[in-house]
Amino acid sequence: MYKQLSSGVKISITRSISTSFEAYLASIGWDEEKFSMEDYMASWQKYFKENAAWIDKVPADILLSPEFHEEIAKKMDEVIAKILSEEPTEKQKQEIAELQKQLGTNYKFDCKAEAAYVEQLLKDKLK
Repeated sequence: MYKQLSSGVKISITRSISTSFEAYLASIGWDEEKFSMEDYMASWQKYFKENAAWIDKVPADILLSPEFHEEIAKKMDEVIAKILSEEPTEKQKQEIAELQKQLGTNYKFDCKAEAAYVEQLLKDKLK
């Protein structure tokens, strides 16, 4: 069923998954101990209901289909795995190292998205 959707809708779904996942992780400070899949799912549902244009483009029979929900769950797993495995850029590493040196902090980060979070956090602390 997911495969039947237009490429624009599929891209929009993927974007809503990644945006809401990164926003959820930011809301818990990227703290693995605080992570809850149930909380993330609630966050994602709220996000797509309030912000995602794709929801109006998917026919109701597809939205209500258990098969569609299984496919979305697989897509979520793929998107989340990709986010968590994408390495920080050299530019991010250098910028964070410089900010941490200025601030005397030692934040750790494992992926590009977490590095973006840490970099913004450090820039906010400098203000």
